[in-house]
Amino acid sequence: MAVEQSTQIKIERNVRESRLKDLGVFSWPIWTKEISEFPWTYEDAETCYFLEGDVIVTPENGEPVSMGKGDLVTFPAGMSCSWNVRVPVRKHYCFE
Repeated sequence: MAVEQSTQIKIERNVRESRLKDLGVFSWPIWTKEISEFPWTYEDAETCYFLEGDVIVTPENGEPVSMGKGDLVTFPAGMSCSWNVRVPVRKHYCFE
């Protein structure tokens, strides 16, 4: 399993299904979003698992981070960013 981390966003790629089951990912709610661009601020930390999609998230004063299908991503509480949804998203999510 490869783990990438920007200064704020943590991405785990090629996550084993056993890890996803241990986290309870498949019981989390699902969020979907069409192709779009929008600002977002995380009040709480969020962990999500992308079932579909291709996104570039750019933290305020940070570098763009690409993520999409098969990625387990953690966004820190308090982070403001811009989302650029390039392929429609479908993801499980959990706020901490």
